[in-house]
Amino acid sequence: MNINIIRPMNVTITEVQEAWKSVRKAGGACGLDRQTISDIELDWESQIYKIWNRLSSGTYMAKPVLLVSIPKAKGGTRQLGIPTVCDRIAQMVIKNRLEKILEEVFHEDSYAYRPNKSAIDAVTVCRERCFKNEWLIEIDIKAFFDNLDHEILMDILSKYTDDKVILLYCKRFIKANGMNEEGVEISREKGTPQGGVVSPILANLYLHEAFDLWMRKNYNNISFERYADDIVVHAKNEKQANFIKDKIRERLKEYKLEMHPEKSKIIYTGKSNDLDLRKHNLSRRFTFLGYDFKPRYNRGKIVFTPAIGSGALKIIRDKIKKEWGLRARISENLRDIAKEVDVKIRGWINYYGHHRRSELYKLAAMIDNYLVKFIKKKHKTTNTWKKAWTALQIMKANESNMFSHWHMISPANRRAV
Repeated sequence: MNINIIRPMNVTITEVQEAWKSVRKAGGACGLDRQTISDIELDWESQIYKIWNRLSSGTYMAKPVLLVSIPKAKGGTRQLGIPTVCDRIAQMVIKNRLEKILEEVFHEDSYAYRPNKSAIDAVTVCRERCFKNEWLIEIDIKAFFDNLDHEILMDILSKYTDDKVILLYCKRFIKANGMNEEGVEISREKGTPQGGVVSPILANLYLHEAFDLWMRKNYNNISFERYADDIVVHAKNEKQANFIKDKIRERLKEYKLEMHPEKSKIIYTGKSNDLDLRKHNLSRRFTFLGYDFKPRYNRGKIVFTPAIGSGALKIIRDKIKKEWGLRARISENLRDIAKEVDVKIRGWINYYGHHRRSELYKLAAMIDNYLVKFIKKKHKTTNTWKKAWTALQIMKANESNMFSHWHMISPANRRAV
């Protein structure tokens, strides 16, 4: 499609086409207008032209985001704001432009939403640094995505780019209203909607300025890992940990952010479990990106290492209950159900199996627990727990590839349900 019309905004049709490809590949739910990715595909050239036409003329306006709540690994819920598919395409154009500018300047220990970096990278580096430092500060920013200040963000953004396309549409997207599940439209004077395509890179930029650069300039000898608003900071001793925690609290206030007083805490990550020797009773565990870090015995020695977290297991259990709906599917074949849900199981194993893989017996046992309940209810011949459990073991032996946890998690590490 060749477009040679002069426009006030320098947006090309190719940019919009590339953005559409990325959004289509990522998938995701529809927004407030209920238009799906499949709907766009039916007439994609016309739809892409309309988006380009409005973006390049400066008239593109974001629709309200659909507000939904999801559980957090550390407890509680966080609110997602789901834009329409068209808004996601428009945001992807801006995100792609911004990434080319910001990727070169972002801190090496910022791991979220970046090419060639991942949550597992952050967990792995954190683990290594816990071996070298006996103290750690777990930083929790109170409702970060909800409290991010629009004026401060736009001031920061203008320091890194004078691209009027980026500046205009970032402002419009972050200020988009929300529509809650009761159908009430909510005006948003601060925050950036989680779930938006451009929100992650803007949130990264905000904390890059508020935290990463400040740490590099003032405390370059102190290491940290940051994944969006999940931050852990390492320290050599308790005095240093308390000092830097207070300084971080003061710094965040300058950017209208609040360190959560209860959830932000100092952790002792050393090898001593003896209270008399340690002379303190500080916490010995913390959670980072779904992994619980705590002292564990390894060949007779205490090591401070990560493994699948109790919060992550709770979220997985809730997903199995709500999304699999096994109780209502008794008439279906277990093999067909396995084809549908096994991609999720494989994803859980691939993520949480990077460290302390033996702890995945908890995940395997939990899934088998639900499968036993399904078999017990489905067949009259297996209407007791013992019979259903025996039937499951036979199925495992004969068709071990039906579910990933049957062959990806070592049977030696599993415990009876």
